Amino acid sequence: MLRDKKQLEQIVVTYDSQVRALSDAEVLLELAEEASDEASAKEAEGTVATVRKALDDIEFKRMLSGELDPGGAIIQITAGAGGVDASDWAMMLMRMLIRYCERKGWKVELLEETMAEEAGIKSATFTVAGDYAYGLLKAENGVHRLVRVSPFDGAGRRQTSFAAVTVTADLDDDIEVEINEADLRIDTYRAGGAGGQHVNKTDSAVRITHLPTGIVVQCQNERSQHSNKDKAFKLLRAKLYDYELAKREEKAHADARARLKIEWGSQIRSYVLFPYQQVNDHRTEMKTSDVEGVLDGDLDELIRTYLLHAANHKN
Repeated sequence: MLRDKKQLEQIVVTYDSQVRALSDAEVLLELAEEASDEASAKEAEGTVATVRKALDDIEFKRMLSGELDPGGAIIQITAGAGGVDASDWAMMLMRMLIRYCERKGWKVELLEETMAEEAGIKSATFTVAGDYAYGLLKAENGVHRLVRVSPFDGAGRRQTSFAAVTVTADLDDDIEVEINEADLRIDTYRAGGAGGQHVNKTDSAVRITHLPTGIVVQCQNERSQHSNKDKAFKLLRAKLYDYELAKREEKAHADARARLKIEWGSQIRSYVLFPYQQVNDHRTEMKTSDVEGVLDGDLDELIRTYLLHAANHKN
């Protein structure tokens, strides 16, 4: 209730402040006309421009009106076709999204990271806590394609690689999701990578498979099996909720097929580093040559354009 109250208060405060700003601009314009004061006229013009930007932001947030949009998100990244380059690309994508979250001031917690043999990662899962994290990050859901000269190819040939980003809402405890324990297979195993002797020498990592849907979740970053199991169940609840929503919209099977094929023809966005520099979002056809900035987490314009595009097509 406190969270909802805070969000509603922000809407009212923003609206009231823009009404006052417009009123001040009107007074300045009247003074400018009466006294032929060019400085006051310019100040009024600047105020109107600020109000216009604030109204654009309000309109943008209006699109994030889904039940789960204001809350946190769970992001899973999986390397696809492309061998070593795909694993490296998956790690680059993870860094890009974490940098975006840091720019927003959101809290990121890594739950699972499976390293690839030569470079990069096979998969990773992390949670994001912050206002409208899910509403914004859902724009990144899909297959991402990278084209570059491979640093792992001795001949210096161009390589195309793919990685998938799956974004689900981090559900509040008050949202009920029924899970029948008879439908679950729970496996424990030794966590790899960093984490200290306890993590590496005990079966602290947990993997849960939901047999009816085939959904698999895992967590290995906590030191105790109990903590990993709790977080794995949290991931499972979010995945099942997302699955049921998709099923209701009669697209669960199509989504499942799209997520399995992390390869040609299924990408939502391409990042080309060679022979030219360009990021192209295939859903909106928005293009930018600032590849370095995008890979460093400057995703605001890409996300905003997609959400506006999706809202217009929905209407």
